[in-house]
Amino acid sequence: MKLYFSPTSPFVRKVMLVLYLRNIVEGVQLIPGSGTPTQPNKQILGANPLGKIPCLVTDEGQTLYDSRVICRYLDSVSGGTLYPGGAEGFDVLRRESLADGIMDAGVLAMYEHRLRPEPMRHQPIVDAMTGKIERSLAAFEAEVDAITGAPAPRIDHITLACALGYLDFRFSGLGWRSKAPKIAAWFDDFRETPAMLTTAPRE
Repeated sequence: MKLYFSPTSPFVRKVMLVLYLRNIVEGVQLIPGSGTPTQPNKQILGANPLGKIPCLVTDEGQTLYDSRVICRYLDSVSGGTLYPGGAEGFDVLRRESLADGIMDAGVLAMYEHRLRPEPMRHQPIVDAMTGKIERSLAAFEAEVDAITGAPAPRIDHITLACALGYLDFRFSGLGWRSKAPKIAAWFDDFRETPAMLTTAPRE
């Protein structure tokens, strides 16, 4: 398999964590694919018309994109343990979506600062994205037992850890730990696992 990636993308990190946790990372060729919405990577455009990473090409030549799709595929071909079934499974998927939303908001806020010339930056956009992040953290804090009380890792653990790691990486001044201390305590343990340390974002 081939994975188009960037070492700073939280969505790529999510896929990388699945690869490590399912013990299939050795079978994947990593291909750099960094770009931006205004300057997408041309090689990525050949595989994904959205120009976004992560993008996975399977051994059969099938191209998959969106981290949720890729992670579901990788779990399915490696024994399938990250997605519980039944009613519990839908709660896990909901929390995965919520954590993905934190990453989406963080990436959009980061783009507002890094891609727009300073006179064109629109602070209300950043404020709106920060609001999404803070409301989502509050929601996770309110159901922290669903995270800490379940055997890890599941896809909601993995996605939340990537989201919180991205906040540490790009938004160290946000002070999110004071807003979600129970989730922060869980994360500070989870981030010391070998797979998290190996996939930590770097410039």
